[in-house]
Amino acid sequence: MTNILVTGAKGQLGSEIKELSTLFKLYTLYHTDYNNLDITKHSVVDEFIESNNISVIINCAAYTAVDKAEENLKSSSELNSFAVKNLAKIAKSKNLKLIHISTDYVFNGNNYVPYLESDKTDPQSIYGITKLQGENFIKDISPNNSIIIRTSWVYSSYGNNFVKTMLGLSESKDELGVIVDQIGTPTYAKDLALVILQIIPKISNNTPEIYHYSNEGVCSWFDFSKAIFEIKNIDIRVNALDTSQYPTPAKRPYFSVLNKTKIKNKFQIEVPYWKDSLKECLNKL
Repeated sequence: MTNILVTGAKGQLGSEIKELSTLFKLYTLYHTDYNNLDITKHSVVDEFIESNNISVIINCAAYTAVDKAEENLKSSSELNSFAVKNLAKIAKSKNLKLIHISTDYVFNGNNYVPYLESDKTDPQSIYGITKLQGENFIKDISPNNSIIIRTSWVYSSYGNNFVKTMLGLSESKDELGVIVDQIGTPTYAKDLALVILQIIPKISNNTPEIYHYSNEGVCSWFDFSKAIFEIKNIDIRVNALDTSQYPTPAKRPYFSVLNKTKIKNKFQIEVPYWKDSLKECLNKL
């Protein structure tokens, strides 16, 4: 039996991992969040891992309020950077596998081709900066069998996300404006959760490895919203907005498509098309 610690278990990805865990009979998962395990405290995490004989950490915990992070550097750094440092140190000292979830926001968004794992990072927001610091702590501490998975535009039937926001707005409005000049790929958290649980036995590396994962295909937020309403047969007018028409405290990447060749080849996985996964999620909702 493999004992696995899942942090951030009440978030979108953590919730999907919990739902899928019943399919993996050889795993015992310990689902935690800030209420029952403070990962910013090294001794607390160390004791939890020791007492529960943990051999794998899946770190889904993060400060993901992108705009609020601009005014909350301390909170963002504690969870996105220094908590990751704790987990990396413990993973190294106890020889644990560590799977850490990161983000497309580590890039500046100025590319015109999908980002490779090896491309230069250049975060443009506090959220992106603190997430990159977390990545760098893992690389510097360098625990064996540790991987970083960068993902983008995550949504799920759990938690708060773009899909649920659009559906909620459609109940009270007959017209919406949605950003058309930011390009990326939606990621159904269930698809990523399944990949994580499937690849755990295959993780074997001496130095940290970075992988990119999202669903297949490319769209704008405008395209994403149009697809949501079309699949749900919701009659609503969607107007295309430029980013300049909808300013936010944190700068968003204009282009954040991730190249997934490395993870597909390494672990022999197939990645679903984003619209197919969106239909699955909407059917569940």
